[in-house]
Amino acid sequence: MKTITIIKGTIILFILVVSKTSFAQSKIIPYNQTSNKIQDYIKTHFSKSEVVQASVEKEGLSKEYEIILADGIKLEFNSKYKIREIDGKSKLPDSVIPQKIREYVVRNFSKNVITDWKIDGKNQQIGLDNDLDLEFSMGGKFLRIDK
Repeated sequence: MKTITIIKGTIILFILVVSKTSFAQSKIIPYNQTSNKIQDYIKTHFSKSEVVQASVEKEGLSKEYEIILADGIKLEFNSKYKIREIDGKSKLPDSVIPQKIREYVVRNFSKNVITDWKIDGKNQQIGLDNDLDLEFSMGGKFLRIDK
């Protein structure tokens, strides 16, 4: 009987530990407490935008950082402070979009602008202001249109 109680206690403890570390926990942090790499990225590409919120999301042992700018742009960085996603409502700065992708859009969608960019697995995906999503390889080769 004592063994069964110990086993039950161990299982409950295991479930509590796993649930505590596996569920994402988001916490708002002061912008000046984010990495210098994140701050440098924002100064370089969004120098005219004001940061309105910074947060860190912990999931297990990894962290992701989210920055929201006053003009509605949301930036997401991975635990190594590398940009993973930029979600905007208007044209993103050319400096954040790889040159081959920009050239493809100018050639094939000259009346549209890029409003979103993200790394999606082993590819890059952009969103245009006409609600089309275009997928590219990491090297900038066009792969397909996603709708």
